[in-house]
Amino acid sequence: MDTTELEPVLAAAAQAAPRAAEAAPGERAAWLAAVADALDAAAGELLPLAAAETQLPAEPRLAGELARTTFQLRLFGEVLRDGAFLGATVDHADPGWPMGPRPDIRRTVVPIGPVLVFAASNFPFAFSVAGGDTASALAAGCPVVLKAHPGHPRLSARTGEIVRDALTGAGAPPGIFDVIFGVETGVTALKDPRISAASFTGSVAGGRALFDIAVSRPVPIPFYGELGSVNPVIVTPGAVRARGARIAEGYVGSFTLGAGQFCTKPGLLFLPEGHGLETPLAEAARAVGARPMLNDRIAEGFQAGVARLREQPAVTVLASGGPFEPTLLSVRAADFLKADEVLRSECFGPASIVVTYAGQDELLEVLAGLEPGLTAAVHAEDSETEDVRELLPSLTRLAGRLLWNDWPTGVTVTWAQQHGGPYPATTTPTTTSVGTAAIERFLRPVAWQGFPDALLPPPLREANPWDVPRRVDGVR
Repeated sequence: MDTTELEPVLAAAAQAAPRAAEAAPGERAAWLAAVADALDAAAGELLPLAAAETQLPAEPRLAGELARTTFQLRLFGEVLRDGAFLGATVDHADPGWPMGPRPDIRRTVVPIGPVLVFAASNFPFAFSVAGGDTASALAAGCPVVLKAHPGHPRLSARTGEIVRDALTGAGAPPGIFDVIFGVETGVTALKDPRISAASFTGSVAGGRALFDIAVSRPVPIPFYGELGSVNPVIVTPGAVRARGARIAEGYVGSFTLGAGQFCTKPGLLFLPEGHGLETPLAEAARAVGARPMLNDRIAEGFQAGVARLREQPAVTVLASGGPFEPTLLSVRAADFLKADEVLRSECFGPASIVVTYAGQDELLEVLAGLEPGLTAAVHAEDSETEDVRELLPSLTRLAGRLLWNDWPTGVTVTWAQQHGGPYPATTTPTTTSVGTAAIERFLRPVAWQGFPDALLPPPLREANPWDVPRRVDGVR
């Protein structure tokens, strides 16, 4: 795709923006439901396409992912019908306000404008053409220009056609959604002044390059990038004694899920010295065997990453077979603290590192030097809550989602979900790319002071025609 083909896409998105912004929440909810229905109806066509291009199994993996995709589209419809996302707030004029006479002032949020979404490789449905970024941006009332991932171009093109036709068929304005292809095309779109925000899921190097472009434009824009995560898991002595073998099995299942190609894959397992789980861990890893990776580029990157890990002098190999079989390494915490940065960085694929710690103080020292990520998990017994409490400030600094006796892979789509964290997990740590709060990324607050009722947006008018929840004069 060249720039001559990109121009009409951007022009159409800009033209669609005012109409999309004016649409009532119920209208947008109907648009999203139409897309979900169309994707469900096309499952028989889309699943084989996805399997052929990604090497992921159609059943149950891709079928489940498509179901997740249509579920989150419909869930954002619920967000729209609920209306609380608008944050509608009305302060009537008050001559007796303690700060002095208060004018009539009313606040809500408006769509930020056309959004450029960079699709992910590892979730060809849920984080791709019709994924969470697209769903939340459309729910916010923003046109979407979707830059397809090169790992699944035919699937992207067909999914894009289905989404576009469903939206316009449901009454959405033409130009509200389109798909573009090619690295240079994506960069050109990112630099275009008609794009008001961008989102990305992928590598640290690629995401950081795009982030730098977004914030260096003559008019910088928000860039919501998810770039990398090591997702540590801490296991206490009590948990090892009570259920060490089960923890070993669960950990291997988590870091090898989807051939380790999840952003929430646990990359570090902290175990107390003398844990005795070397054999259960190694046996569980060897039992998994080799699984195909998404594409040759990712496979080559994984092999290079494992080679760098194994070159570290303090590392012991617990399990490692053929090129794409799980690799499990071990290192003492004291050596980990002195080791190369490669041990503390994400290795995308089925590889993980066990770090053995001598005690609570050493564990805290290691956590203090870790790179932040999306998640941090603790496996402990209820009798150890005071020891875990001491870890919580470090874990909260490291991650946006903390887990108790659970595994980070598998990110449910819900109202309370947080899928973001400090850099490099995300470029904007105050946001999430999963869950209903994802809509907030594509909304901008505006206050209207002293305006006549007829000129106010519907959620701020006295009659509240959209019937949304509001705070009026400080009262919900």
